[in-house]
Amino acid sequence: MESHIEIQKVHKQVTVRVSGETVAQSSSTLLLLEGSLPPRHYFPREDVNMDLLTPSQSVSHCPYKGDANYWSFKAADHYSEDVVWCYETPIEEMSSIAGMLCFYDERVDLKTTG
Repeated sequence: MESHIEIQKVHKQVTVRVSGETVAQSSSTLLLLEGSLPPRHYFPREDVNMDLLTPSQSVSHCPYKGDANYWSFKAADHYSEDVVWCYETPIEEMSSIAGMLCFYDERVDLKTTG
């Protein structure tokens, strides 16, 4: 089965902030392009401040990528539910995003520079 998903390496710095806190910053993201869906940056876990995220009970299934787990942003004065997800063990064709984290751009402040 040929995938309608394209994955590109991004060689620019991508930063995610929530409520003024830098949650992720990387020059090694992967950009996932999937048909008419918004482009999504997938961040290496080591470039994400996991201390600002708490695991959620939410799970979703995508027939093209597999099962995703979610995390919420939690700081002293702000909470944003299910703001980031991860395919820990995606289907074989999407193995390049395994363990990487992806934020809902519409729920965070995502900037690309460089």
